[in-house]
Amino acid sequence: MELINNKYYIDGISVEDICQEFDTPLYVYNSSKIIEQYNKMVSAFDVKKLKINYAAKALTNISILKLFRKLKSGLDAVSIQEVKLGLEAGFEPQDILFTPNSVSIKELERAVQYGVRINIDNIEILEYFGHTHSTVPICIRINPHIMAGGNSNISVGHIDSKFGISIHQMPLVKRIVETLKINVNGLHMHTGSDILDIDVFMQAADILFNTAMSFPNLEYLDFGSGFKVKYKPDDYETDIFAFGTEMSTKFNQFCNEYGRDLTLMFEPGKFLVSEAGYFFVKVNTVKQTTSTVFACIDSGFNHLIRPMFYNAYHEIINISNPEGRPKIYTVVGYICETDTFGWNRKLNEVRTGDIVAFKNAGAYGFTMASNYNSRYRPAEVLVHKGKAYLIRKRETFQDILNNQISIELDL
Repeated sequence: MELINNKYYIDGISVEDICQEFDTPLYVYNSSKIIEQYNKMVSAFDVKKLKINYAAKALTNISILKLFRKLKSGLDAVSIQEVKLGLEAGFEPQDILFTPNSVSIKELERAVQYGVRINIDNIEILEYFGHTHSTVPICIRINPHIMAGGNSNISVGHIDSKFGISIHQMPLVKRIVETLKINVNGLHMHTGSDILDIDVFMQAADILFNTAMSFPNLEYLDFGSGFKVKYKPDDYETDIFAFGTEMSTKFNQFCNEYGRDLTLMFEPGKFLVSEAGYFFVKVNTVKQTTSTVFACIDSGFNHLIRPMFYNAYHEIINISNPEGRPKIYTVVGYICETDTFGWNRKLNEVRTGDIVAFKNAGAYGFTMASNYNSRYRPAEVLVHKGKAYLIRKRETFQDILNNQISIELDL
């Protein structure tokens, strides 16, 4: 988003024009930023075989999935519904890695039927596959017992995590694999999100390299993701090129020791789409109490839950008044409980009817939205090559009633 002659633009289109055409609240994604981030990641690594699997859970709109397919990305899916969305978007089954957690056998059986790659993180499930689908190639997700990530809710590789099979259980895993003749062609790990310390990531990578030497038929190693993006102008981010250089060196060394070239895989979500997304809302009213000035907007944590759920920071900008006098506001929503997007934020003077933007809204924004308080979920727009495309209609009251069954009870 650029400020030109006192107006904000996305890829040459006025933000105010977009909001006028599609109304607010509104999610808007810039395809050029997604493409830039994808190409940046691809170019950061110097290995013979590289596969980037977009983590669909970050933003599952089918038009976004189709964009990644055209970029030749694979897909990381965590539910059978995401698998079906990927197939609907045109991904080949072998380009989808299904990495579920705590799902039923029924869901796993459906994944087998679809022919996608399957990632297993449970010894009980591993034994089940050995008895029922020993010829189906599988990936095993290990837990390296490393605490990493920007928030306890998104740190998934520590000792008490529900994700993955403990690294200390690998002797048992190997025994099961050999006894049941299970075809293990991949190993996977994911330690958490918002990882800034490359050394922590490389520590976990060394664990995966060492583990891989016990599995002779591997085709790929998947190192998850967790790369940090900037949430503030002066914020830190993962140096993807420094990481790529170090990881490429170690991966190439591992392949030499292993005896053949494997595919290096990653599954970024936030890194690819977060900075491409904006969430635009309108100010309903400005309310002043004895100590606080509230900017009250036409949205709530039903649309963008990250600030309340993760204590996540999203930069907030007044689109309508970029030259207004800076003042301090607490930005709140319309949900009937504590619903705060930002405390004591410096914004250009906010007036009723102004359009306000939340940056870094491309990842885990709409995908975590709900109909709480019976509010409608917002529309989604994709800006591509100077044109704005509606890629999800705004919900209506009929959408609230859909699937409900109205009955009359006698009292």
